[in-house]
Amino acid sequence: MKPIIAPLVALGALLVSTISLAQELPVTRPEAVGMSSARLQRIASAVQQSIDEHRITGAVTMIVRHGQVAWLDARGLADREAGKPMQPDSLFRICSMTKPITSVAVMMLYEEGKFLLADPVAQYLPEFRNAKVLVKPATGPSYTIPASRDITILDLLRHTSGLTYPWNETVGPAYAAAGAADGLNPYDGTIADSVKRLAGLPLLFNPGERFEYSLSVDVLGRLVEVVSGMSLDEFFRTRIFGPLGMKDTCFYPSAEVLPRLAAAYIYREGEGLVRFPDQPIVEGSFSYSADYPYRGPKKLFSGGAGLCSTAADYACFCQMMLNGGRLGSVRLLSRKSVELMTTDHLGRISPDQGFGLGFGIDGVKGPLTELGSPGAFNWGGFFYTAFSIDPKEELIVIFMGQLHPTGGLSLDREVHALAYQAIAD
Repeated sequence: MKPIIAPLVALGALLVSTISLAQELPVTRPEAVGMSSARLQRIASAVQQSIDEHRITGAVTMIVRHGQVAWLDARGLADREAGKPMQPDSLFRICSMTKPITSVAVMMLYEEGKFLLADPVAQYLPEFRNAKVLVKPATGPSYTIPASRDITILDLLRHTSGLTYPWNETVGPAYAAAGAADGLNPYDGTIADSVKRLAGLPLLFNPGERFEYSLSVDVLGRLVEVVSGMSLDEFFRTRIFGPLGMKDTCFYPSAEVLPRLAAAYIYREGEGLVRFPDQPIVEGSFSYSADYPYRGPKKLFSGGAGLCSTAADYACFCQMMLNGGRLGSVRLLSRKSVELMTTDHLGRISPDQGFGLGFGIDGVKGPLTELGSPGAFNWGGFFYTAFSIDPKEELIVIFMGQLHPTGGLSLDREVHALAYQAIAD
């Protein structure tokens, strides 16, 4: 399969003066920001190989350095069955890449003096008062005991709340039975409805005891609503997306924008690459679908998984974080808040995972095992999207696909390494 479009890097100096993907992200030649055009082409080759091997239908990759776009490549197909090419402005389900945005919203309210991070969340969401922890003895029925302390806002930001996801074998079935939303299915209710149901369930462990990736950030989304007096959707639009020029990022794409949403696919050994089915995939107590952005009541604003976005839009958010909370004339956070968010908050709680307030942190629990920089922060999404922000190199790497399960595909990590090997200054 031939590339659908040429990467922007190949268009040369013409783009420097004529294209701006957002108000503060001009396009430049790679050499102008200390990167090699020839070496960046290795990203295109890697993505094309995965397309040719029928492991993925297409992807958008983007590299920003020193605040300028050095690489943007839309390759393959956004919809294989319709023969629709992947475009630079293709829209993607970014799933858990919503979490850093919700975390920024929380920190914006924190900076306004609305709460302290050490505050119990029950102070603002009273349904979390008197939390209980599930105990499963070796013999006999399970029972609950009072939690050793309250869940704090900090616990929610760093995933030490005792909450989990429905895929957890211990309490996942209770999550599903209670009707707590996971953000990956159409849901007939609001985030307030879901959080109230979630709060009535036992915790997996006492708050602060360990790291467990969870629905904590959905709770934070509800906290933003209660404290700000806005829906999470409105807060994002007016306080984050509008100021940053993220015009295509939303929970539910409009009819005008929806045709740009890339189709989602599945890869399994023996089956190959197939389009996501119309019905949800069920794995034990956990289920997930690909149609939640455009089907159902569209009332749920999931702070942990709900957004759709483009590579260019998400790059604006990343550049704001890289700049210490500012993009052009717009400041969302202070530099000190960004420092706090991008510092490991787990310490001995998790000997392997470095995690701040909404972001994974590289190289803080041991030496790097791939190209990168200690202190770079990142995260990814359920449908195979990922980003990384490196303050030392002033480098942003964005990978956007639409695939789950991936069948062990490592293309996202290859793109990350290939971005670093292209540094030539």
